[in-house]
Amino acid sequence: MTNKYEAVIGLEVHAQLKTKTKAYSNDENIYGAQPNTKTSVITLGHPGTLPVSNRKVVEYAVKLGVAVSAQIRKRNEYARKNYFYADLPKGYQITQDKTPICNGGYIEISDKNDKPKKINITRIHMEEDAGKSIHDLDPFHSLVDLNRAGVPLVEIVSEPEIRSSDEAYQYLNEVRKLVRYLEICDGNMEEGSLRCDANISVRLKGVEKFGTKVEVKNMNSSRNVKNAIDFEIKRQIQLLENGQEIVHETRGFNATSGETLSQRHKEEANDYRYFPEPDLQPIIVTQEYINKVKNSLPPLPKELLEKFTKEYKLSYYDANIIVEDKKTALYFNELCKHTPNFKTAANLMNGVIKSYLNENAKSIDEINLNANRIAELIKLIDENKISNSVATSKIFPILLKSSLSAEQIAIDNNWIQESNADTLTDLIDEVIKKYPEKVKEYQSGKKGLIGLFVGEVMKLSKGKADPRLTNELIRKKLD
Repeated sequence: MTNKYEAVIGLEVHAQLKTKTKAYSNDENIYGAQPNTKTSVITLGHPGTLPVSNRKVVEYAVKLGVAVSAQIRKRNEYARKNYFYADLPKGYQITQDKTPICNGGYIEISDKNDKPKKINITRIHMEEDAGKSIHDLDPFHSLVDLNRAGVPLVEIVSEPEIRSSDEAYQYLNEVRKLVRYLEICDGNMEEGSLRCDANISVRLKGVEKFGTKVEVKNMNSSRNVKNAIDFEIKRQIQLLENGQEIVHETRGFNATSGETLSQRHKEEANDYRYFPEPDLQPIIVTQEYINKVKNSLPPLPKELLEKFTKEYKLSYYDANIIVEDKKTALYFNELCKHTPNFKTAANLMNGVIKSYLNENAKSIDEINLNANRIAELIKLIDENKISNSVATSKIFPILLKSSLSAEQIAIDNNWIQESNADTLTDLIDEVIKKYPEKVKEYQSGKKGLIGLFVGEVMKLSKGKADPRLTNELIRKKLD
């Protein structure tokens, strides 16, 4: 049944900006403060008060626009979006209607065949957040916290080019990664600093006309977005198969039941009675300013992914894990300046280093370990002075606590491998002499016995024999 239909999905992502103050006042922009302590007469919409545009909000919006290759608007006007709700004290939201600061651009994801797919962006505009209504603290009343009212947002609206919940999940994670790299939003969906609305419809495959759109609002995790889309696609297909109509409405997602629930019939744009904001002058963004912002951008995930896969020859999988976090990606990039063995560097980053950071809830810049010291560890492995196992399980934990080099730690603990062929040959001769019957069995075809001989040499050397060289020398001797 589902194979007959195609999903058409567009996402609207709201990102709270990490400015010190709110969008149009000097109220502090901070998460987690006591309710209603970060407000002022401007936030509360008292008569006679006037908003002032926050310069950082414009800078961050331009940063994002440049990063997604959007067109930046030179003349930006503000508008009022009018609606009544308890957590919107002014009775309107300052936003941008017909003049979004960014048009076009794209976010790149992978399609179901792992081929690059561009999801085009319709617009990015600046606006302010509403306050927060809380319905689960008091059994008889809804409570309102206005600390969030006036917090600056950018809304990123995609074209309806997403065709599955997997693509939506990827797209949202790419947006999250990007705003974190740009350091304009912390991307913490559980705290509400990144929120997502999904516009979902279905149509018969091959039909160009869109189906009736349903909007699922305010989801606070990538997983919830994926699950809500999956549920909504099935619900809409079932309605169509039963000959019923899909209603153009707003729905919420219940993460516990995994279902979307009807909230209200969808408002049209004219319900909001948009009109130009009379209290704010248009903001003029010059090409010189755009160039200045462009030159200040950090390396972006897309650039680093390309560098790691093409220049460092990493697999897409390894590179993608590294670029997930900006600090990790920059650390790895620095590490690769000190070692030519990019694969071992990636294995350490995605293995023992990542495990340590996760277990201790730390970021890479919170550990006392510069890239040069990890490069020294890799060099010891490359020179067969130590095994991978000794490097990760023994030397790495000491490196974290000590200022000694990896080599000094290995020497002090007698962990340098025996790689002298003459010394190893003497040990091998001793083992062969000890097991004449096993030698005959090996030479009769039981090649699996090589492990026995290597193990015995390792015992005689007290674990210091180079396993690869030992294996090679034993085979030569026995064959």
